[in-house]
Amino acid sequence: MSATLCPFCTLPSNRIEGQNEHAVWIRDGYPVSPGHSLVIPKRHIASFFDASTDEQHAFLALLESAKLAAEAEFQPDGFNIGINDGAAAGQTVPHLHIHLIPRFEGDLPDPRGGVRWVIPDKADYWSNR
Repeated sequence: MSATLCPFCTLPSNRIEGQNEHAVWIRDGYPVSPGHSLVIPKRHIASFFDASTDEQHAFLALLESAKLAAEAEFQPDGFNIGINDGAAAGQTVPHLHIHLIPRFEGDLPDPRGGVRWVIPDKADYWSNR
């Protein structure tokens, strides 16, 4: 996908909730929960591992901003933070983006395992002993 066709390279300014020199954060267009946000580098790169150290620090600063905004507006009980890095990991937009997903008591009957559920047969390790 070229940068000109990339939905993250052509974000309308009204979607941007915060930004710094290297990245922006927006609310996810298809939220998993209230306050679900994305931190997106301004530079068109596919992988977190292609980002410079300065860019990675900028991502984390905006992740904190998105967290504080979600806490103020929605009072979540926890967060999942995730990156789908590569098609095999489920990345559908080949422009790096970091998900911040607020979690709420009772949103799942048993949230144990969190991000481990990306491979369901491996997630419930505590009951397979």
